[in-house]
Amino acid sequence: MGLIAGLVVGGILTASVLSALVWRIGSQSQQPRIIANAAAPEVDTQWKAVSFRSGGSQMKGWLLEPSQGSATQEEGWLFETAQDSAAEEEGLLPLVVVAHGWGSNRTRVLRYTHPLYKAGFAVFMYDARNHGESDTIKAPSALMFRDDVIAAVDAARRLPGIDPDRVSVLGHSLGGFGALLALDQGMRVCSVITDSMPVRFETMMEAELKRKKIPSFPLAYLIPPIWLIRSGISQAQFRAANIPDVLARHAGLEGNARTPVLMIHSSEDDFIPAADLRQLKEQLSAGTIETLFVSTKGHSSSEQDPAFWDRVLPFLEETLLKEA
Repeated sequence: MGLIAGLVVGGILTASVLSALVWRIGSQSQQPRIIANAAAPEVDTQWKAVSFRSGGSQMKGWLLEPSQGSATQEEGWLFETAQDSAAEEEGLLPLVVVAHGWGSNRTRVLRYTHPLYKAGFAVFMYDARNHGESDTIKAPSALMFRDDVIAAVDAARRLPGIDPDRVSVLGHSLGGFGALLALDQGMRVCSVITDSMPVRFETMMEAELKRKKIPSFPLAYLIPPIWLIRSGISQAQFRAANIPDVLARHAGLEGNARTPVLMIHSSEDDFIPAADLRQLKEQLSAGTIETLFVSTKGHSSSEQDPAFWDRVLPFLEETLLKEA
């Protein structure tokens, strides 16, 4: 009995130590690296600093105007006291909200902006919570990205000079994931463009473990429940965050009260494989989404392929520059 009792106690202690270790790894993997922003955006157009709120947290962003003057900073806007007077003004601008991915910030998605503001679009990018200069929360998640996109779109609609009826979203990686989930929460935008977006939660998890050089097996199966518990996400909420189902409900031609969606991925992305998007396209009914596969190396370089802008700008012109 002494030996058996000792083995039982030893087994319990070992299990406890392993559980604590897995929990610690799960907690660490749920904390994105925080990268400082540039002091000012390197752009050849006018810009403004913007503050707004999401989930009680303060968010920081930049608005780039579609003009060719020297970049000068004006006094930032705080949306707790902003007036909804823009809709009464003439010459209101169409706007593209740019959402960055996990472990990134608004400075890093400036790479998208030059062709957009040169084409006549205002551009609004922001730091999601736990990124850049925005406030932090205990356990960021894909649903946080969803809620932050919704808050950013709401804030953008109240910007002076912006047409609230002509707003679209361009989301990179998890920013795109959050933008699509936001459609299921009633976010109304003219269109959504995703770039290098993970389609499956499993892909997202495996990529983050790879980035942190943590073995995928068996942690890819043990860590997701930890993320959900720490984020306060229920199993029902997790099941509802299913991209194929969300797209089937909301994506498609505008005439059917649906949102046009263009999904782009590089065939040479070594972080989030393009196979996810190819499989998704086969799952969905024809016409639900538009897709484009480019050929650039890495996870954050799709816009370097000329085919990217050859498709993105006409798509935005068709969905965003229509008569309000």
